[in-house]
Amino acid sequence: MTKKMRSKFWETIPLGELSPIEWEALCDGCGKCCLIKLEDETESKVVYTTIACRLFDDTTCKCGNYNIRKKLVSDCVIITNDSLRHSSSWMPSTCAYRLIHEGKKLKKWHHLISGSYETVHNSGVSVRNSTISEFDIPEENWEEYISDEC
Repeated sequence: MTKKMRSKFWETIPLGELSPIEWEALCDGCGKCCLIKLEDETESKVVYTTIACRLFDDTTCKCGNYNIRKKLVSDCVIITNDSLRHSSSWMPSTCAYRLIHEGKKLKKWHHLISGSYETVHNSGVSVRNSTISEFDIPEENWEEYISDEC
């Protein structure tokens, strides 16, 4: 039996009360959470690179091994309601989880609003077809790939 999502759950249900299906549906599919991030210690902020996690599939904008990602990439941050409370600042400002956590509305290109998973890509918000695998760039060179886009 497949559990259904509640109508407009993102507008009425607190994040901590979402079902697993609703939680997963909230993801906008931009892929930015899979980008390598660096901490700029002089400005105490996180910056994004165009380098993606080794599991990231650049063409689908999804994790290539989602169910066991933490086992394969030990420093993978799994987004949970608890992790949002403690460190949502590293997430992109357009992220649906962050928006809802901050009491804001989803963007019009979000698939729950638009009805299509393609709108995040068509609007230019996603990183589809624009990343480099972390295997291709030595870690000591990651700073050369800092992006202003996120």
